[in-house]
Order: sequence, then C-alpha cells, then structure tokens
Amino acid sequence: MPQWLEIMLRTVCAVIVLFLMTKALGKRQVTQLSFFEYLTGITIGSLAAYISLDLEANWYLGLIALGVWVLCSLLIEYSQMKSKKIRDFVEFKATVLIKDGKLLEENMKKERLTSDDLMQQLRKKDIFQIADVEFAIMEPSGDITVLQKRDTLPVTPKDLGVKIAPEKMPQAVIMDGKILDEPLRVMGYSQSWLRDELDKQGVKLKDVYFAQVDTFGGLTIDLYDDQMQQPQNQERALLFANLKKCQADLELFSLSTKDKAAKKMYEESAKEMARILQEVKPILNT
Repeated sequence: MPQWLEIMLRTVCAVIVLFLMTKALGKRQVTQLSFFEYLTGITIGSLAAYISLDLEANWYLGLIALGVWVLCSLLIEYSQMKSKKIRDFVEFKATVLIKDGKLLEENMKKERLTSDDLMQQLRKKDIFQIADVEFAIMEPSGDITVLQKRDTLPVTPKDLGVKIAPEKMPQAVIMDGKILDEPLRVMGYSQSWLRDELDKQGVKLKDVYFAQVDTFGGLTIDLYDDQMQQPQNQERALLFANLKKCQADLELFSLSTKDKAAKKMYEESAKEMARILQEVKPILNT
C-alpha cells in the first residue's frame, strides 16, 4: 500500500476514534477543563498524531494507548463524582481573592495572579472599583466569580416592589425565510397567527431572514435587505397609552363631580387602574 494512502486511512481512523472518545468524555472536556483533563487532552492529541504518521509502528498500539487514557479519565471523573476528597486532590480548590472590598495578597501570590490581571477580570464584569466587591473567588476552572456589595448593584423590579410575569425562552419561528412549526407550537401560536403578525408589520414571509417570538408574544424580525425600512408594531404602546388615558379620565371625573358617592367610586376606580398599570407596565411599556 502506498504511504500516502496508509497515512490517509490512519488519519481517518484516528479522527473517528478521537471523536467517539471525546464524545464519551462529555462536554466538560471541551468547555471546562480540569488540570487532569487538560493533560488528557494534550496526550490524546499526541496519540492521534502518532497513529496517523508513525508508519513503522503498529497503529493498533496507538488505539490501545488512546483507549487506556480515555478509560483512566472516565474513572477519575466517576471517582470525583463520588468523593469530595478525590475532587480536592485532582482539581484545585477555590481561592478567595477579595473579601469585604480588600485584596488578599497572600492568596493572589498563591495563584500567581497580579493585581493587573485581577482588575482586568473585574472590568470584564463591569466592575471598576475593588471597594464595590464583597467577594471575588477564583474557581478551580480558573474563572473568577464576583459578588458585588448590595448597595452597588443595579436596582431591580423586585427592589421596587414591581411584579414581573414569568418568562419563557424566546423561540426562533422563522429561519432563512421558512416557518418553523415546532417552536411556534411551543409558544402556543399557529402559522396563521404568525402570518397575521407579519401582515400587521407590512412584511412578506419571503423577505424575512430571521424572526423570534418573546414571552409576551412580541415578534422581532430581521429582514434579508438591511436597507429596507421596517415599521414597528405599536400595539402594546397604544394599549398602555389608552389605559393611562382611562386612569386620567377617572381622576378628572372624581374632581369634577359633586356627588359624594360618584366621587368615591371614581377615586377607587382610578386607584385600581393605577394598580393595574403598575402590573402591566413591564409588559406593555417596552
């Protein structure tokens, strides 16, 4: 057999085996490597190259070595799942870098982390002052987790006492100009509803590159032609404006009437309308 053909067959075989074994190791092998998994990844790559190019050696010996490494990695991962002591031995422990807004220099030296490196990581999380940090912890993966002080956090609807309706994950309902039926069913809508929404916005299906439905039934559209002007759907804004007008009318009626019973009714109705507006504002006023 010609050498070039043998190398081609060995490489194809190595790719297939490497893919299957990497799948067996799971997603964490790719996205969140531990120290041992990092070593395993390097070794598996070297063994795959050995299988492909070392024509003087038996290729199946490389496959055996590859299988042993993968088996060892799986056994260690299984042991880590069963024992915290093994996890602590194989992986690094989390290290506190900032506590109560103060740097812990000894821990930073232990992790070989400079203040510049730490500030860079904090800036990626939109934090520019160490004094704003309650805790910063370096995880075993090397990521830095930050807990800001409560008085520096942005105000949330919960802080204001505003109730927000639970959200569903937005679904893509049109891709490449084609309607996706399954996401539509997940959101509780039909093709006829989607076509009506497109008509309201003056858009044809063939012009739509991508469309997504959010929790509240809002349809976001991206057109093939980026220069084409797309009218915005103002239904929610108009509904919110009409509700505000109703509240203003009720308050005006309560001020203009001299009948005590009617005045009380209008005042109570205006207060109830204000309460309803507060609840629907996060949904309609977007």
